[in-house]
Amino acid sequence: MAKTGATGLKRIFNAGKYSMQGFKAGLKNEAALRQELVLGIVLTLIAIGVADSAVEFLLLALMPWLTFTVELLNSAIEAVVDRIGDEYHELSGRAKDIGSAAVFVMLCLTALTWIVILVA
Repeated sequence: MAKTGATGLKRIFNAGKYSMQGFKAGLKNEAALRQELVLGIVLTLIAIGVADSAVEFLLLALMPWLTFTVELLNSAIEAVVDRIGDEYHELSGRAKDIGSAAVFVMLCLTALTWIVILVA
C-alpha cells in the first residue's frame, strides 16, 4: 500500500525541513561530520586560489563535499545499527565497517585528486 502524505510544494518543503534536521543531528552527534565540514570549507576556499581552470576548481571543490556526503550516509548506517542494539553482531559490525571503508575510499580519492592537480 502506498504512503499517503504531502504532495507538490508541501512535499518539497517537508523534504528540505527533514534534510536540515539531518544536518543538525549529524553535526551535533558526529565529530567526523564536523571535521569533514571544516575540511570541505577550507579546501573549497583553497581551490579558489590554486585552480587553473573551471574543471580543476570543480574537481578540487567537489571531492571534499562528496566525502562529506558519504560520511552522512555512513553516519546514518551507524545510527540505524546502534538503534537495533548495543550487543555485538557480525552483520552490524560489517555494516559499520563497510560504511567506514566507503568514507576511507572517498578520503583517498580526494587526496589523490588534490595531489594530481597540484603536482601536474
